[in-house]
Amino acid sequence: MLGSSRSGGNTETLARLAAEQLPPGTQQRWLDLRDLPLPDFEDRRHSDGHTSPTGHAAILLEATLAATDVVVASPLYWYAVSTSTKRYLDHWSGWLETPGVGFERRMAGKTLWGVTALADPDPGAADPLAGTLRSAARYLGMRWGGVLLGNGSKPGDVLSDTAATARAKDFFD
Repeated sequence: MLGSSRSGGNTETLARLAAEQLPPGTQQRWLDLRDLPLPDFEDRRHSDGHTSPTGHAAILLEATLAATDVVVASPLYWYAVSTSTKRYLDHWSGWLETPGVGFERRMAGKTLWGVTALADPDPGAADPLAGTLRSAARYLGMRWGGVLLGNGSKPGDVLSDTAATARAKDFFD
């Protein structure tokens, strides 16, 4: 799940580098949240309830449920996931309440991974992002795969982060 505000940025570059290391034939589905924008999430638990998603939300729900592993590739924006990524995660709350979906049951046992690029030299700056994803995984009974961190600002900078590119080679092991 690509959650950057630009195509081909450092986060996407790092995620694709890690994915290149997967065994041949491993199925992958890359979805860019810029191409599948979601409306702001509206919590309807205490009113008319949540209805079945339509449009982009239905596509994202289907893809999320079909995956064995969900990889959230979001740059670090103000110490957190990007707006589009946060909106996607907010919609998980609605999917938990959607009749007939069984979202929580169907997410249990999958693995949630994170990939992010940050411009801050302190990797601890990404702790809130990692905490968001780790907590979401725990809440849904998912395995937590961890976060692959890379450093860079301008597109392509992450390829100069030799520690990140080395970690990318075995991140999904």
